[in-house]
Amino acid sequence: MTKIKICGIKTLPDALAAIEAGADYLGFNFYPKSVRFIEKSACAEITSVLKREHPQIKLVGVFVNSPVEEIKDILQTCQLDLAQLHGDETPETFAQLALQAFRAFRGIPESNAGYERNKVPTMLIDAAVKGVYGGSGVTADWTAAAELAKKYPLLLAGGLTPEHVADAVRQVQPWGVDVASGVESAPGEKDAEKMVQFVKAVRVAESK
Repeated sequence: MTKIKICGIKTLPDALAAIEAGADYLGFNFYPKSVRFIEKSACAEITSVLKREHPQIKLVGVFVNSPVEEIKDILQTCQLDLAQLHGDETPETFAQLALQAFRAFRGIPESNAGYERNKVPTMLIDAAVKGVYGGSGVTADWTAAAELAKKYPLLLAGGLTPEHVADAVRQVQPWGVDVASGVESAPGEKDAEKMVQFVKAVRVAESK
């Protein structure tokens, strides 16, 4: 079954609505320039509830060029399961986070050398938008992503919406899909109905 990650959660009601809609993974954005940025203390309040009431949900921190110590501190304080490295992090940074990190590529990487990971997901593929670290609303290269998805369990991101995520799932056959702007009523504000429709669309695509 295709995993579903809803990213850019900023409030507990949005987190609970995402889980109710059927999300498997929730993402919290620690990039200060993002409209979906969340403070560590605010995230910790939300995740302490989630870990208690919904322990099966995987929690992911999204980081852009943050120092390793800061990432480790946030992972621990907020009880996060994974770090999504969405900037220009080096293989050295990646290695220091052991098995708790996966790399997000903006565009299709020529290789993932230095970022290999034997757990899921191995990587995330996002759209390549100059100067933008995710959340652009632009779709990724599905054809190239489909080739990668044959080799690796990847998360497909990049402008997915309830309207076309089914096409993406059928074409790319990814391990999972990742959505932020596509299920919002305003930047950083999740829309419960759109989240429900998004999950439904993924499940319909799988059943055909």
